[in-house]
Amino acid sequence: METSVLGALIPAYVWPDSLRPRLAALYEAIDGSIAQGARATDHAGQYPTAAIASLKACGAMGAAVPALYGGWGLTQAQSQEILLRMALADPSVAQIYKVHDDLVREIFTFAHDATCRRLAHDITARGLVIGQAIAEPGARADQIGHVIATPASGGHVLNGRKIYATGAMGADLVAVTSYDTASQAMRFDLVPRDTPGLSVLDDWQGMGQRATVSGTVLLDNVRTVPGMLVPKDNQPPPDWSSLRYQNGFSIILAGIGVAALRCAARFVHDHARPWLSVDGTAASDDPMIRRLFGDIGAELAGAIALVRDAACRLDLRAAGTISRAEAAMAVYAARSLASRASLRATSDIMATMGARGASSTLGFDRYWRDARTLSLHDPVDWKHEEIGHHILTGWLPDAGLYR
Repeated sequence: METSVLGALIPAYVWPDSLRPRLAALYEAIDGSIAQGARATDHAGQYPTAAIASLKACGAMGAAVPALYGGWGLTQAQSQEILLRMALADPSVAQIYKVHDDLVREIFTFAHDATCRRLAHDITARGLVIGQAIAEPGARADQIGHVIATPASGGHVLNGRKIYATGAMGADLVAVTSYDTASQAMRFDLVPRDTPGLSVLDDWQGMGQRATVSGTVLLDNVRTVPGMLVPKDNQPPPDWSSLRYQNGFSIILAGIGVAALRCAARFVHDHARPWLSVDGTAASDDPMIRRLFGDIGAELAGAIALVRDAACRLDLRAAGTISRAEAAMAVYAARSLASRASLRATSDIMATMGARGASSTLGFDRYWRDARTLSLHDPVDWKHEEIGHHILTGWLPDAGLYR
């Protein structure tokens, strides 16, 4: 049912037969309404309401919900394969879906059973979407305390400001982290989007990933909901959570690169001209054009292979069969190659397209803007430093926000 993303260069993912009916509906939504609306929502910088509605309609919001609770029960590798297909169509939608999928998977590992059952019903029965309000405007990325939780009337009230709140604009629930002044510990609450005092500002000004609308969330005496505090017994998140977030960005970057290469290949076939020194009538006769496509295509194939391997290692780490370091180094390597390959595919490949490829009517710049913006999420050079540190000294990364 699924063809390869780039011919024989990148093998098609093999899905179990039991999932094929669900995937058929999901892929119809991705290749239909999501892909067709991508350019318009990017241009307008608007939340992709129709795209998310199509994902709700096919049940995809329940993909990460364990089968025990009535969901699809996808592995991490399987859910990230969906991200790849989604990134080919619209990387902004893929990032919004990634936030929901990551949060669902994490919540169901350490929430109380009653919370899990309540969420599972809302997600599978009505396609509830979870967005996030986690990052804070501190002097350092890991600085906390800008959103304060204060005990009040048997619950808590939240006050403060969050930034980069991907998915919050169109979410049903917003995952909010805060610092509890009474217990002097972090909280993780799920807050209904329409709660009084919770405001999502349409102030995202990114040059790429524009439809994520990853703007600011303001919390003004926002009351928490009983039973929607996620961690149980002060249990920390699983140590693979931050690695999963990173690998999701890598798979989206690789998807952007493949989509750009496909677009460039169609343009070269239909519009480009061979250089004067070429003995041929078609741009495909130009050995320089073939060489650049081959060079970048090989990098993308390598990136997708690494990202897929890292995703499989996340499942192995979640099962406790490999060390965290074995998963981390695979994730770091994938991030390195995916970033490089995506940026080359969205920029260097334009050398094959000629001046016509820079026309605004083609809109090829969208691929580069998305890739460049997403690649800045955390510095890839630090992935290189940490890989080198490990190779040279055996250093092992502790679990952390970006490790």
